[in-house]
This record gives sequence, C-alpha cells and structure tokens, in this order.
Amino acid sequence: MGSEDESIEQKSAARKEALKALRMAQELSESKEEGEEGDAAVEEDGPAMKFRNYVPQAKELQDSKVVPPELPKFEDPVAALPPAVEKKEDPFVNIAPKKPNWDLRRDVQKKLDKLERRTQKAMHKLFDELKEEREMAETDENAIES
Repeated sequence: MGSEDESIEQKSAARKEALKALRMAQELSESKEEGEEGDAAVEEDGPAMKFRNYVPQAKELQDSKVVPPELPKFEDPVAALPPAVEKKEDPFVNIAPKKPNWDLRRDVQKKLDKLERRTQKAMHKLFDELKEEREMAETDENAIES
C-alpha cells in the first residue's frame, strides 16, 4: 500500500504543478492583451452587452445594439403557378339522376326476370310446333308422292 500512496501523491503533485503553469500562462496572455487594449479593458468590468430585442434608452448602451438579421425572402412555388381552370357546371343539372327510371327497374326486376323466362318457354313451344308442322307437311308430301 505504501507504493500506491506514493504514486498517488506524485500524480497529485504533478497535477498541481501543471495547473500552476497554466495559471501563469493565462496571466501572461491577459497582461499582454491589457497592454494592447489600453484603457478600454480597464473600463469593461464584465462581458460586452449586446441588445438584439431591446432598444436601450441610455445613449452609451445604444452603440451595443445589434442589427436584426435579415431573413431571405421566401418565394412560394405553389403560389407562383397559375391557378387551374375549373369547369363550372350548373348545380341543378346534377340534381336529377342520370337514368330517371333506375328505381323503377330495380323494383320491377324480379317480375321482368319471370316474364323473360316465360317468354323464352313460349318461343320454344312455338318453334317446336312449327317444326312439327313442317315435318307433318313433309311426311304428307312424301306420302302423296309415293
């Protein structure tokens, strides 16, 4: 444990020396800046004040007012396009249904289907009767000829 305590003490001493060297270097750089600036650095006791959203009333503070930044002008690409021409229809034309009898057809469709089937049956019956008559006529002609 003795060697660990000694190494920790050595590290802390090295850190202290490095911090002292940094402080000295900082003090030297500050003293050089004061020498270059002269009295201006002595008058300022804090950070420089900048007013962006406030207009100070004191004349000495009005110099530190910052000009607000100018935003670039935004051009809306949609507004630049010409408006589309829309067809204007008479609203009363759309009131009436396209096919005026659609509801009648819907209600009568079952009856129409029944009638269609009956009509088809009647047509078949007539065709069968005509066919039989022709066959009878042909058989009569054949019978007469023979």
